[in-house]
Amino acid sequence: MAKTMENLLVAVTFLSLMAASVAEIKNLKITSDARHMILFEKFGFTHTGQVSIAVSGVSVEATSAATGTPANSRIGFFLLSDESLLQVVQESTQNPNFCVLDSQFTIHLFTFLDLTPNRIAFNHTYPVKIPNEYSLYFANCNPESLVTMSVHTEIYNLDNGVKDYLSAGQTQLPALFFLFSLAYFVFLGYWSYYCSKNKRSVHRIHLLMTALVLMKALNLLFAAEDKHYVKVTGTPHGWDVLFYIFQFIRVTLLFTVIVLVGTGWSFLKPFLQEKEKKVLMIVIPLQVLANVASVVIGETGPFIKDWVTWQQVFLLVDIICCCAILFPIVWSIRSLRETSKTDGKAARNLAKLTLFRQFYVVVIGYLYFTRIVVFALRTIAAYKYQWVSNAAEEIASLAFYLVMFYMFRPVEKNEYFVLDEEEEEVALATLRDEEFDL
Repeated sequence: MAKTMENLLVAVTFLSLMAASVAEIKNLKITSDARHMILFEKFGFTHTGQVSIAVSGVSVEATSAATGTPANSRIGFFLLSDESLLQVVQESTQNPNFCVLDSQFTIHLFTFLDLTPNRIAFNHTYPVKIPNEYSLYFANCNPESLVTMSVHTEIYNLDNGVKDYLSAGQTQLPALFFLFSLAYFVFLGYWSYYCSKNKRSVHRIHLLMTALVLMKALNLLFAAEDKHYVKVTGTPHGWDVLFYIFQFIRVTLLFTVIVLVGTGWSFLKPFLQEKEKKVLMIVIPLQVLANVASVVIGETGPFIKDWVTWQQVFLLVDIICCCAILFPIVWSIRSLRETSKTDGKAARNLAKLTLFRQFYVVVIGYLYFTRIVVFALRTIAAYKYQWVSNAAEEIASLAFYLVMFYMFRPVEKNEYFVLDEEEEEVALATLRDEEFDL
């Protein structure tokens, strides 16, 4: 039993690292579940934190007559901080009959001994006396037993007597997302004005870029509304649907724009090659799958059995898409290098090569920061400052949009493509240098 409990604790450690600190009013139906531990939610509490749990329709069945009647004292709920998790794992290795509900490092809430006389329901609210980030767990230390119950949870902090259902490190997110949505709307207005002034140089790709900024602004606006309603009422009131719809459109447009810009579509050539079309045919369906995974991850939680699988699907698809969008940029650079050897336009080709090489570096930097650096910030930041990782991600995204739009803005005389005899000679010498590569 101890070895099983140790393995479970290691597994839930992994789950707790992946689970975001969010809380809404949750309702869950558990039916004939044999899991020994279930992670419900992870939440950052202040000194006014509260946990409200209601269970009903409870039944516990033994799967084998040899195990006897399951003990209600070994089934219950508890809170556990990340700092105490390793100590609980160590306890489980030292005691062969260890039950996590008996650990001195957990905050005990209740066991099934506390159920009402008919032993099918329980409802209570618990204050959290020590501020910290805790995970809410259900544990069943009875071997070979199945638990059925309906669970209703409300986790919140009290702010001047008003319930705040967002974690202590995320209560700033509604204002943060709203401010960034305003920044993108201002950006959209300026971009639209700039394009109207340079109508002759506007290509189809610039129209897609305009749509991308609009979708990003709306996505952040609906994210702000989603978080605001969760913060105030515990439920998103349908704003999450709009958030996921515009997130899907925005992410798909972003990857599409990066691919099309990387190919030089519309402003360097009016068509796509077959291999470039294949990249789009791979990226767009994968984004559909990624969006489905994102909805499952966001709207459920680690308490469902396939939650980790959906997390892995999302991460795998994201990595594939991030790698796929780099290929068109590399192909464009190689194509320009080959063309420069035969068309006699060294300065123009060098300017294009420089532009695409810079764009390649910008895309790599953006993907690295938003996928790795932001994850590191989210992992190492104190629970009260989880919003910092969101702010860093949005700042990086805004910077990427500004740089990409500036590099490929519509201009009649692009500084990259101005020709000069002296520049032509210098460019020709540079292109002969084999070191000019990625």
